[in-house]
Amino acid sequence: MASLATTTTLSTLAIPSSKSNASKIKAVAFDAFPIFDPRPIFNRLDEFFPEKAKQFIEVWQSRQFTYQWLRVSANQYKNFWEVTKDAFDFALAQFGLRLSDKEKNLIMAGYETMNVWPDVVPALKAIKSEGLTVCFLSNMTTKMLQQGIQNSNLEEFFDLVISTDEAQTYKPSRSAYQMGVDRLKLKKEEILFVPYAGWDMAGAKWFGYPTFWVNRSRGQIEELDAKPDGIGTNLNELVKFVREYSNHI
Repeated sequence: MASLATTTTLSTLAIPSSKSNASKIKAVAFDAFPIFDPRPIFNRLDEFFPEKAKQFIEVWQSRQFTYQWLRVSANQYKNFWEVTKDAFDFALAQFGLRLSDKEKNLIMAGYETMNVWPDVVPALKAIKSEGLTVCFLSNMTTKMLQQGIQNSNLEEFFDLVISTDEAQTYKPSRSAYQMGVDRLKLKKEEILFVPYAGWDMAGAKWFGYPTFWVNRSRGQIEELDAKPDGIGTNLNELVKFVREYSNHI
């Protein structure tokens, strides 16, 4: 997930300049968090330690992703759920906070009861009406993604769930993004990737996916020599991008 810090960025569309350098989009691959709203997980922390919740969340998220990448680099894999728990325990220790196992489980359970952002269902209906395949390509486990789909009644929209856990890796590893190509049996240029975090956008662009960044937290574009093909703060802007991109080809 992206940082909770907010820096305003304008919605933009970067439609390919000619037919010769673009392919028709045949599938849309979502990271988990353009679809699932994580805010209730973090709001619960305000109930336990309101004065430190913001700083706690920043440390928790930072360690969550640092641990993923370190473990992949060192061939010491743990899945998303386990790493998230480890990062949570680190943040508790750093701030000198204590929670019972029951309280920690209550917070972690938020990942099993996530629901969608308000714009998700209308946007998915519009994207499916374009005849596109829709899937997840996420670092979350298959179980977590399937649970989120069931919680939100999204079964009719998602054709496939791709978890990097299946390959015991994490984005932004190239092998993680390659899973979309292999499972969808499409060229990378035919798969529009939709990330939530700036680093995920950069990783997808490095790999070769056309990318629309759903920048809900209005974060600054990372200085990683990669810019999205489109950027917006909600899925309505994604739908507009998909339609304009498809009509251009």
